[in-house]
Formats: sequence, structure tokens, C-alpha cells
Amino acid sequence: MNKKFMAAISCSIVLAASLLGGCSSNSASSGKTTITVWGMGEEAKSLPKIAENFKKENPDIDVKVQAIPWETAHDKLLTAVASKNGPDVVQMGTTWIPEFASAKALMDLTPYTKKYPELGADNYYSGSVETTKVNDQVVGVPWYVDTRVLFYRTDLLKQVGYSEAPKTWEELSDAAKKLANRGEGKYGISLDAKEQSLSFMFARQNGSELLSGNKPLFNEKKFVEAVDYLNSFYKNGSAPKDLDIDILQAFKGDGILPMFISGPWSIKLINDQAPELKGKWATAVLPKKENNISALGGSDLSVFQYTKNKEASLKFLAYMSKPKTQIEWMKMTNSLPAAKEAWKDPSLKENPDYKTLGDQMENAKPMPVIKQWEPIAQAYLTSFEKIYRGGADPQKEMDAFNQKAEEVLNK
Repeated sequence: MNKKFMAAISCSIVLAASLLGGCSSNSASSGKTTITVWGMGEEAKSLPKIAENFKKENPDIDVKVQAIPWETAHDKLLTAVASKNGPDVVQMGTTWIPEFASAKALMDLTPYTKKYPELGADNYYSGSVETTKVNDQVVGVPWYVDTRVLFYRTDLLKQVGYSEAPKTWEELSDAAKKLANRGEGKYGISLDAKEQSLSFMFARQNGSELLSGNKPLFNEKKFVEAVDYLNSFYKNGSAPKDLDIDILQAFKGDGILPMFISGPWSIKLINDQAPELKGKWATAVLPKKENNISALGGSDLSVFQYTKNKEASLKFLAYMSKPKTQIEWMKMTNSLPAAKEAWKDPSLKENPDYKTLGDQMENAKPMPVIKQWEPIAQAYLTSFEKIYRGGADPQKEMDAFNQKAEEVLNK
């Protein structure tokens, strides 16, 4: 390789390290250890408040928080891995864990759960724990979670004969058709065809395992049946293929879209922006086929492999994992706690909408925790569009998609 090019690369890494700020070191003058925490998105702006409380309990540790926009976070993490110079503690989107764990950038927390019991798997829902495991290592601890539930207009469903939310696939399809039959421009349910987890979630409800080791199962009967079921909502007009209207606007008023599947953020959105709907809407766990598994998302906290402040970083993870801390974080950011014990708090237990989310968490799973999942999911969206928009045969299209997935998995 060209020596000048190699020199340029070396200079770039040194410059990147200086811009990023290295893994924090002990401050000899103050006698304190300083750790750097990278948080992502808007919610990270609330992290300094939590860090202040941590510092009160740990006066020998200082915490420097950097809030990083989600859109630039991935590239910044790649630079940190290349330079081996980054944060001490890092927030990881659950889908990023496999990639950075494979790059050996995240510390295995398994040896430290005895000293820091808050990090133990038993404290969390099993679906959340799945997101932290890669190749028999535990490289993160669940921080906050989200899952998907059914939002529905109670008043409008009553008008078509449903005093409760649909409980099965058959009932969901029937209710959606009856709601769509209310008149021109009305639909029964919003099913976002561009939401990549939707079809996989429904496939799991039909008993599909999605993958068997490195073998994709996307052209097998259970998966194809789920694709066909979802497509039926578009075919019979009970779900729009495209809708140029905000989901909340369509949920309000006479309910152009009286049912949709969404996460915890929609509860606050409806309460804040549609107070006139009070008493006219509710949440329910997803309808069931063989099961009612929902998608699980959220964020984990990890310790950067190259930290020079391992113990202080682990202490911070343990503090963030305490149920009391997680409830405090929820009140600041509306992020749902990952710790099961936190769900006993009255603010969650006595609120029927949040209780629904807690019930659904018992049956929620993340997308497969493999680094190839993102390109597979993107390829699926292209295939599904050919079905719901172009009228392609589901079995033939899933045969072609399965072959693409196999190629990705075996690269």
C-alpha cells in the first residue's frame, strides 16, 4: 500500500481521536475519576440531570455527557472503534449491538454481575436480555425499552360491534373491514408497509422462527401465510397503501384510521395533542394467532472495550439500571424502563395504557441479533412492495427474497 496513503490514514486517526476526546482518565489534581458517556438523540440531553444524582452518591467520580444525534452516532462510533479512543460508557441502539460486538468494541459484562447485581439478566424481560447477547458474551445492559401495541378508538369499534379490542387475527381483519365500510375515505387500520419489523412480527405470531442458524425461513408456509394476511388488508381496502395525513390527525375526529399499531410515544402524543379524545380511545395487547409476539426495541448501555476507567463505568451502568433511576428517567423522557421491578411503580401499574405495554413486554422479542439483519430487512421491504403494490404472488416473491437473504447470511 502507498506509504503516503498510510501516513494520511494515521494522521486522520490521530486527528479523530483528538476531536472525539479520549477515554477519560483520572484527574490527578482533583483526585476524581472522570468518565465520558455518549448518549444518543433528544433524550440524551436529559442525561446530565441523572449524572448529577449519580455524582452525589459517588463523589469520587465525575461524569461528562455528550449528546450525539442519532443520524451521526453510527459514524462517530466507527471512528472511535478505529482509533480505540472513544467514550467510557455508550448508549447503543439494540440493532447496533451485533456490529460493534463483532468488532470487539464492547466489554463483556458477564464477569461483573456478581459485584454489580443490577446488571444481572434476571432483572429484565427476556426479550431485552436477547439484545445484549452476542456469541455467548453479554455486551450491554438493557436501559429503556419500547414495544408495539394496538391503539384503537373505543367509540368507533363499539359502533361496529366490538365492545373490546380484537383479540385474534380473525377479529382484527373483521373489525378493520367493518370500520372501512363506514363510507368513502374511511379505513379500518393503519399498517405502515415501510415499517420493517411489522411483517416479521406478524410472521412470529404465526409461528415462524424467521431463521434457523444461517438458514432463512422466509419462503416457508408460516412466513408466507403472514405476508398474505398482511397483504389482505391492502387488497380489501381496510388499510391504505399510502396516506398523506398524519396518523394522529387520522385518528382524531370521525376516525379516518381508528386503529394503528405503535409504541409508547403515541400515548403522550394523543394525550397532549388530542385531549378531546379522552375516554374514546384505549390500548390493547396485539391480537393473537399462535401467539401475540410484538417487536421489541429500545437502547442498551455498554462499556467501551478500551476504557481506562472500568470500575467507574460499571458503577454508572449499575446506577442507571436501578429501578428507581429508571422511573426517574421515564418521568424525564417518557422512555419505558427495562428493569421489571420498575413496572411495579404506581405511575406505570395504575395507568391502563402503560400497563398494556408492560403486559405486552411479556411477549416481545427483538429482531434477530445478527449484524446482517439490517440488509435483510431492507431487502424484504422491496419484496413486500412488489406484493402489496404490484400484485406479485407472495410465495414466488418470498422464494426470491429467501434466496437474497441466504446470500447475505453466507457472505
